[in-house]
Amino acid sequence: MVNGGIPYPMLADQNGLIGKLYDVYDAETGKHRRATFIIDPEGIVQSGEVLNGAVGRNADEILRQIKAYQHYLLTKEGTPCGWEVGDPTVKPSMALAGEVWKEWQPELPH
Repeated sequence: MVNGGIPYPMLADQNGLIGKLYDVYDAETGKHRRATFIIDPEGIVQSGEVLNGAVGRNADEILRQIKAYQHYLLTKEGTPCGWEVGDPTVKPSMALAGEVWKEWQPELPH
């Protein structure tokens, strides 16, 4: 599926032990629901998405989210929706509560 393979380890959860921990294992069918979890270096789940089996995941969006979490861990700067490496970020503060949109100055539809 990926030229040269994937750059991270994959695992199989034949007995559903991990799926049960994340509540994505269906014991009746013996199958896992389609799910993605982003877990930080301390083992804390930062993001989770569970999809109906008929809906595919977006690998580009998952990678974008991982890069955004990595950026935050390094800089403590927040990222807006759709952020890509090199796009503007913001330092979270109480002064920005409810006002972040002013900092990022989104383009409003005409």
